Order: sequence, then C-alpha cells, then structure tokens
Amino acid sequence: MTKKLLCGLPVVLLAFALTGCAKKSDVIVLKLGHGLDITHPVHKAMVFMAERLAEKSGGRVKLEIYPNEQLGSEREMIEQLQIGSIDMTKTSTSPMEGFIPSMGVFSVPYIFRDQEHYWKVLEGPIGKKLLAAGEGVGVKGLCFYDAGSRSFYTKNKPILQPSDLKGMKIRVQQSATSMEMVKALGASPTPIDWGELYTSLQQGVIDGAENNPPSFETSHHYEVCKHYSLDEHTTVPDIILISIATWKKLPDDVRRMVQEAADESSQYQRKLWAEKTVESLKAVEAAGVKIYKPDKAPFMAMVRPMHDSYKGTEIGALLEQIKGVK
Repeated sequence: MTKKLLCGLPVVLLAFALTGCAKKSDVIVLKLGHGLDITHPVHKAMVFMAERLAEKSGGRVKLEIYPNEQLGSEREMIEQLQIGSIDMTKTSTSPMEGFIPSMGVFSVPYIFRDQEHYWKVLEGPIGKKLLAAGEGVGVKGLCFYDAGSRSFYTKNKPILQPSDLKGMKIRVQQSATSMEMVKALGASPTPIDWGELYTSLQQGVIDGAENNPPSFETSHHYEVCKHYSLDEHTTVPDIILISIATWKKLPDDVRRMVQEAADESSQYQRKLWAEKTVESLKAVEAAGVKIYKPDKAPFMAMVRPMHDSYKGTEIGALLEQIKGVK
C-alpha cells in the first residue's frame, strides 16, 4: 500500500501542478504604462488601484504598472492603447487633444474659479462626457487625477509679469492649445517629450518649462531651474485610460471592478496630491529655488483674446458650460 501511495504521489503532484497552472492562466493581467517616477503621488495612486483591484477580484485581476516611460512617451502609449498593445495608461489631458479635440479645453488658461469648481466640472456631466469622448478612437477614460495647476519655472530670471516671457523658449506638452497659450503670453512654445526635458533645460535648448510642484520636484528640474513663478495659468487634469480593445474583452463584473478601483484611486490620489504639493514646494525652496507669487490679473488679461477666439466652436461651447457650473 505504501508503495502504491508513493507511486501515485508524482501523479498527485502533477495534478496539483496542472491545477495551479490553470488557476494562474485564469488571472487577467492588465499592463499600465506611465511616464512618472515611482515617488510621484500619481504612481502611488495607481499602486493603490492595483491593490484595490486585486482585493475586489480575489486575485483574479492583476494590474502591472510600468513607470518612467518604460513603455514609451505619453503619445506613444496612447497610440499603443488604440491598437491594443497595452491595456492602460495615465496621461495628461493636454496630449489627448491630438486624439480628442474637446480635451483641449483644459489647456485654455484660467477657466476654473477654484478647486471646488474644478472638481464639480470633472465629476459632473461635462467630465463624464469627456471621459467617454475617446471611445470612437479606441480609448475609454476611467477617471481623472488631480495634476494641480501649472506654473512657469525658468533658469535665468523669474516670470513676474507676461512681458518677462518675451523672447523666451518655453517647453510645452504636445498640445496645440498649450502652444497657443504660451504664444499669447509672448514666449516661443517648444514641445519636448517629458523624458528629454531635463537634458534640454541643462543644455540651454530652452529657457524654462511649466508644470505643477510635484512634477517640478520629482523630475529634479529644480536642479537646473531656480525660479518658480506660481502664476497657475492652467489646471490640466491627468486621465486614466483603458484600451477599448481590452475593455470589450473584459467580463462585465471585471469591468465594474476596474471602474470602481479607478474611482477609488482618484479619491485617494487627490489627498496624496494635496500633501505632496506642500511638501514639494518646501523641498525645492530648501534646494535653493526662489518661489514667486505674481499678480495673475495681467496674465488673465493677456489671454482674454484667446478665450474670445473660441466663440462658435466646440471648445467655446464647453467653456460656456464650464462657466455655468455653480
């Protein structure tokens, strides 16, 4: 009998092994790429999303995160989503306007009254419509992340009024609206991929850039740019996208879990973002950066013609709707 048990043992072990493989093959693996460092609050929120998704699905769904542009630049990852090469990405809404023109509304300067107004727009009918706007081009928005307000940081002099920007080369994202804004303020917009920006600043290819405090700090751009002017010209959210090809393959219950985990991570990210913004401003100041708070009124006056230029367009209609949100 002992011999029979021992002889049968390999068969039992093989059965367990095969069962284990079957269970492993049942796991749905979703690959998410983004361009930020692992210390960034946006990355931490996505880790939280992965944890919540694993808990909700009982380990049935695994979210693998690839930071630091491992899978390409923001635009490249959006394109990979369209053909189903990767499943998810986090991108700023600025480069999204090349795929969904209505996303350009976020790069129009000074359109939100305050944070309360901003989140009422994003979490209301306007935000939901924009999240769904990419389905025709192969991507679906799951939720928005806070990316704070973007301000100018420069190498050689501070930006205290619009005239200080005259003749300067300022890096912008791959966004026609962002380029238009920088032109309206008197500077020369220069689109450069995020991963190449540090070197471009260091080598003097450009005079400065514009971004939020956590990104300014975690990118180490403060090592090159010692002037940070908080004019807060735009409040451009990040967006979590999923490939429509992936979305269609997912069972209904998994879709629900993915959406829930994304929504929960958005709430979590907002708290992290607020904390990190304060921390980042202190950190760059301690590293020798001078922080300025210029009067925003002259900047607003300079871009007013830009607002007027959208009358009668889709962006113009969205601007009116945003202004009407109470």
